[in-house]
Amino acid sequence: MAKKLNVTPLHDRVIIKPAAAEEKTAGGIIIPDTAKEKPQRGTVVAAGPGKKDEPVVVKVGDTVLYGKYAGTEIQIEGNDLLIMRESDILAIV
Repeated sequence: MAKKLNVTPLHDRVIIKPAAAEEKTAGGIIIPDTAKEKPQRGTVVAAGPGKKDEPVVVKVGDTVLYGKYAGTEIQIEGNDLLIMRESDILAIV
């Protein structure tokens, strides 16, 4: 996302743009749309300031891994995004 979002998450929330779902397996088999899994990797596009004594560790542009069912799907300015707590993020890649 080249332009800045007009939305700022509150407290320890972050907004993530999920990566595209895999089209092929490592062996070259094409995955049909009905069998594609929800991506568990994405890029941080906005982050809140954090809690009183706990600043947010992730920053805009970080690629992160998160739980399969973490976050809430939202749509902002025509983009499908996820909003979740920083604690739902498992790792920075």
